[in-house]
Amino acid sequence: MSPAEFNALPAPDAERELLTCNASSAWARAVAAGRPYAGIGELREVAAGAVAALPWPDVQQALDAHPRIGERAAGATREAAWSRREQSGAASADEQTAAELVEANRAYEDRFGHVFLIFASGKTAEEMLAAARRRLANDEAAERDVVRRELTAITLLRLDRLFGT
Repeated sequence: MSPAEFNALPAPDAERELLTCNASSAWARAVAAGRPYAGIGELREVAAGAVAALPWPDVQQALDAHPRIGERAAGATREAAWSRREQSGAASADEQTAAELVEANRAYEDRFGHVFLIFASGKTAEEMLAAARRRLANDEAAERDVVRRELTAITLLRLDRLFGT
């Protein structure tokens, strides 16, 4: 899809497309409302700013759509396919690392109350596991900052995919 085609969509359709990049309905509304965009660069800038401006419950809504690291997203949707592609490094984990990822996910969720989110593209299972363990030492405020950065990176990658860049 081109930025011009995106700009021409009715608002509900634009929001539906954006929700494949970030499942926060408030984020999708904010980015769709910013149209028209001159190009992908402007769209990416607005999208990143919209993630930064989200109240935590809206970030939580986005997090709720992400599978745990090491769990394959089910279904034939665009976002499920993207998630499987992004987490391909976890799919090749050996049995011990896979078990340790399950445990790290559980410990993280117990500590922070939401799924462990990481920009997984290009990372090995071992790198994701090390990041999860490292981030367990964060306090809640620091971890929320990390989560926003990771969510922004994932959102921008998916926007690039949506627009074929």
